[in-house]
Amino acid sequence: MLITLGGSCLNNAGGDSASIKKANSYFHGLASRLQKLQVLVSDFKPSPIMPRIESGAVLCDMSLNIIEPASGILDYQRSSSALLNDMSLSAKPEFAESTQVVVRLNNSSVDETDSDGLKSGVVVDEISKKIEVPEKRNEDVLQIVTQSLGSADPKFCTTNKDDEIKLRVEGPNCPEQPPITVHQMFMESIEKYGDYMALASKHGEQWKTITFKQYYNECRDAAKSFLKLGLQRFHGVGILGFNSPEWFIADIGAILAGGLAVGIYTTNSSEACHYVASDSQANIMVVENNKQLQKILQIQDQLPHLKAIVQYKDELKEKRPNLYTWAEFMQLGKDVPDSQLDEIIASQKPNQCCTLIYTSGTTGPPKGVMLSHDNLTWTAYAAGNMVNLRPATESQETIVSYLPLSHIAAQMIDIWLSVKFGGIIYFAQPDALKGSLVTTMKEVHPTAFMGVPRVWEKMQEKMKTVGTKSSTIKRKMASWAKDVGLKTNLNRMNGNMTVLFDFRVANKLVFKRVRNALGLTRCTKCYTGAAPITKDTLEFFLSLNIPVYELYGMSESSGPHTISVPNAFRISSCGKEMPGCKTKIFNPDEDGCGEICFWGRHVFMGYLHMEDKTKEAIDEDGWLHSGDLGKHDEKGFLYITGRIKELIITAGGENIPPIPIEDAVKERLPIISNAMLIGDKRKFLSMLLTLKCNVNSDTGEPQDNLTEETIQFCQKIGSKATKVSEILTSKDVDVYGAIQECIKNVNEKASSNAQRIQKWLLLEKDFSVPGGELGPTMKLKRPVVLKMYSDQIDDFYKDAITPNTPDNPLTAK
Repeated sequence: MLITLGGSCLNNAGGDSASIKKANSYFHGLASRLQKLQVLVSDFKPSPIMPRIESGAVLCDMSLNIIEPASGILDYQRSSSALLNDMSLSAKPEFAESTQVVVRLNNSSVDETDSDGLKSGVVVDEISKKIEVPEKRNEDVLQIVTQSLGSADPKFCTTNKDDEIKLRVEGPNCPEQPPITVHQMFMESIEKYGDYMALASKHGEQWKTITFKQYYNECRDAAKSFLKLGLQRFHGVGILGFNSPEWFIADIGAILAGGLAVGIYTTNSSEACHYVASDSQANIMVVENNKQLQKILQIQDQLPHLKAIVQYKDELKEKRPNLYTWAEFMQLGKDVPDSQLDEIIASQKPNQCCTLIYTSGTTGPPKGVMLSHDNLTWTAYAAGNMVNLRPATESQETIVSYLPLSHIAAQMIDIWLSVKFGGIIYFAQPDALKGSLVTTMKEVHPTAFMGVPRVWEKMQEKMKTVGTKSSTIKRKMASWAKDVGLKTNLNRMNGNMTVLFDFRVANKLVFKRVRNALGLTRCTKCYTGAAPITKDTLEFFLSLNIPVYELYGMSESSGPHTISVPNAFRISSCGKEMPGCKTKIFNPDEDGCGEICFWGRHVFMGYLHMEDKTKEAIDEDGWLHSGDLGKHDEKGFLYITGRIKELIITAGGENIPPIPIEDAVKERLPIISNAMLIGDKRKFLSMLLTLKCNVNSDTGEPQDNLTEETIQFCQKIGSKATKVSEILTSKDVDVYGAIQECIKNVNEKASSNAQRIQKWLLLEKDFSVPGGELGPTMKLKRPVVLKMYSDQIDDFYKDAITPNTPDNPLTAK
């Protein structure tokens, strides 16, 4: 039998001796009720999976876990009175009124009440009747979970990593899921899926697997090693490397040890790594290999909180103090008592921070998105149920892990959904996006697959290339089948489930073969997100009977907010919000289009150390403002129509602020007047450039003659040009060479390949107010320029093949 009484009834927010007496009375009342609860649980088995926790020690954090109720209650009574009487009045404890009590039998809710109901004793009598089991079984487990939601008046957001926030527990059709910590969710899963395979990684030609029980034990071992190395509460553990079991174990281990899991993009420069490590006050850095290690060694002296570095792949090239291999690291905590770790675990609360997701820094430095235990555990529950993930006890889901784990989408799917539902994770090879991904998929046959638009586009391009080499008969057959497939699936989308004979033939001759070639024979859940995807790509796969469903969210919403599902989707819509969430269109225009705002338990705690940015994102009523523009149709489907800020989101999910890159080009090449970065929904970045030229003083229109400064620069580099037209007509080697060298230099400073400019075009005329490209204050009117030069821009991407070696296919908002 397992009783978990978690939460906080005291804090230092203020109060007096009356508060202490009130709290003292409360604890004695609870102890009395617990004695009564003994009778309810006496016939239930002890839980073999919960490490024993000494109640007296845990009580210091106002959280109690009792494995053997009889002795635990006696300890509780003795220590609660002593603790309260020994407290100094200067601490000014305050009684927290808001406590939720949930009683669960075999992971199903029996009843719920509040602390007053539990104190009254009446609810206990009612609950005792509800949990009477006619034939009690060995595996029956009763849980009584109390969760205090923090201080007497918690807020929806904070910028402090050790604060507790108010949970948005009320909501429409809110799924039944009491607030729980990451550890509590893992424990529930161990009870259900303990002997199922959890993680699989390939070594040579063999897959090495571990069960959920082994997975949990390794997370505990890692947590104890982190404690041995000096991990402090709410300090970061930075993880820098490709997806692997070690990444998962380090992440969860950091959380269990009371730290903050902090993923770092593998393409980050050492300077970018420094910012994240410094901001999160990282005590330990976990790196994949020597390449990533060198980034940290370069900045080690600038990180006063850093105590150790762990390398989880390859042999160390050199021995250094406080540098460990993964094997060495996992042995460090062997002498750390379980009770020390258990005390930390038991003190954790669902409304406390456990993970930091760093954004790419669109309008300044990257922002540390603080996610709570409840953000992760509730979102996993809600999203998994909405997409109909099956628990392993029914049919185990299979997922391939390959997207960067520093992004919340990959973390939510690969780590948290798999723990919640008992899915098995197969780790792809590091060169997955260079071509090996499909090989892995054909080997393991995933049942669910998430791909950013770039991944789906690469598949589309590959299939088209193969198609052009097929015989005429095969090409005609494929064309016919795709017509049938698109028509049938569009009918399904609109509620017509009729399947004609033509579709069955097409399925047998074409669709099944395509699925087999992609490794999607068992996949019933194909998703895309993190960036906009084109209608062309969606319809291409729909025509092959591979519906790709869009979801929409952000790091600040713990991943998904709206999700498309097989019985409710529309082309170009990102679906409907998850149960328990709300969407508001803020300041809608006449077409119903406005800023998309979120509400729900998935909304983040706030940005670490950034009060102004947090207030911009979360309003006083707790709504998260996304910065995206959108609207609902008459059926409630959400459509994204644009962005409030001028942020570029590439097809691979890279979020890129254009102005710093544009300014860098203009700074390095003084003959450039205007530079406009292109790349939204595109496969790579391109740029439109104009040269500095004279302006008609009367009309303000740009002329063909170059400015004197520009002419002098041209002469320095060997060009004799004096007009824009001369440079364009002859494609002046010296000027074009100078521009290319400038682009190269700017690209070298880019933090990832996705932020490099791949193509550029020199325009005939400079931007101007009369021309419409500039506003009255000379601000660039990007939509106007995109429309004016749409043909030239389309030429950039015509027949373009997605690069085979993207450094970073998916990054933060």
